[in-house]
Amino acid sequence: MSDERPVWAQRIAAERTARSWSQLDAVKAMRAHAPTELPADDSMVRQWKRWEAGTKPGDFYQPIIAAMFGTVTHAIFPIPGRRNGNREILVASGMETLEIVSRLNKSDVDNATLEALRITTDRLCSEYPYMPSEQLLIEGRQWLKRVVDLHSKSLTLAQHREVLALSGWLALLVGCVEYDTGARHAAESTRRAALSLASEADHAEVAGWGHEMRAWFALTTGDYRGVIAAAQAGAQVAPHHSVAVQLAAQEAKAWARLGDRRQVEVALDRGRRLLEGMPHPENLDHHFVVDPAKFDFYAMDCYRLVGEDKLAQTLAGEVLRAGTDFDGTERSPMRNAEARVTLGVTAARSGDLDQALIHGERALQGPRQSVPSLIMTSRELAAVVRERYGAEPAAQEYLTHLRDLGQTAPGFLPS
Repeated sequence: MSDERPVWAQRIAAERTARSWSQLDAVKAMRAHAPTELPADDSMVRQWKRWEAGTKPGDFYQPIIAAMFGTVTHAIFPIPGRRNGNREILVASGMETLEIVSRLNKSDVDNATLEALRITTDRLCSEYPYMPSEQLLIEGRQWLKRVVDLHSKSLTLAQHREVLALSGWLALLVGCVEYDTGARHAAESTRRAALSLASEADHAEVAGWGHEMRAWFALTTGDYRGVIAAAQAGAQVAPHHSVAVQLAAQEAKAWARLGDRRQVEVALDRGRRLLEGMPHPENLDHHFVVDPAKFDFYAMDCYRLVGEDKLAQTLAGEVLRAGTDFDGTERSPMRNAEARVTLGVTAARSGDLDQALIHGERALQGPRQSVPSLIMTSRELAAVVRERYGAEPAAQEYLTHLRDLGQTAPGFLPS
């Protein structure tokens, strides 16, 4: 029988169940996060029953519910966001690519051309989640070269800073895609170039993402102390930008792999508080934007690692729901892949090898992959499978498939 309640109502019920709370327990947990005294327990329990049945909580209660579940308001109670990753340059700027390139060949550059370049950069960053890596890498490098070549033109001081910033964003994008494909050394060189451009432009946000990339690189290669150092360095240069949320998440992931649960919770809560205080992003597809649903993705990884299987499983379901359209098209195939690995880990730990391998294999078949990240999380599933089911032929087949994937990205081969 299908559940016709709103998605948020299903979620708060699932979050409560994952914690083995009664409805009264949930009300008591709310009190710890409420800014003022709440009504009596019996009144609040009646409220909670209505909420789980589908009556939406008011604006006062929504952030309290989110905080008690360790997330942000719009992760549970989303508001419509403009997903403009497929927006055409012609529609947004009145220019086609050929016209932009033609304008770039002139001795000076007007502000309309720079605006078209900014829109083009946003479009490329918005296509990161689903455009094939090879295609995005070619386009990204082409536009990066075009923008860098503008430094030889006659530019005002403001235009010069804008060109530096655009070059930095494109370098960040290219570096991310290079790393996705296993080109570690190229990615590190491009990341350093982005940091240099950020320094010259005095652009804190680009600099913050440059440090975030360093944290990501360190995470996927097992340098967890390096993750923490990079995350803290980035937070110092860009404390008020959304990248600070992702830096806190990377730090939490590192602490989870180091086995320090208290520091995991401290880092996640720091990121949650930062994100709760930021405006809702207009473009949810943009790679260098941290949207509320992404926080569920961060927490899912941490809960899986610290052994909170029910919470990890619940959040994996939320990640898949948020990352998939009604027609089954995957908006966020890379996040979805890691969610499936999480479901595989929880299934393996509960004794269900068949489901574990189904989820694990499907994760490896995604149309858009970040190979280092996918191998890192899949290695955790492989460890459970090897330990508990190593003699099973089906388990051996999965481990071989994972090893073959590692061959496509030297230096990331699972142990």
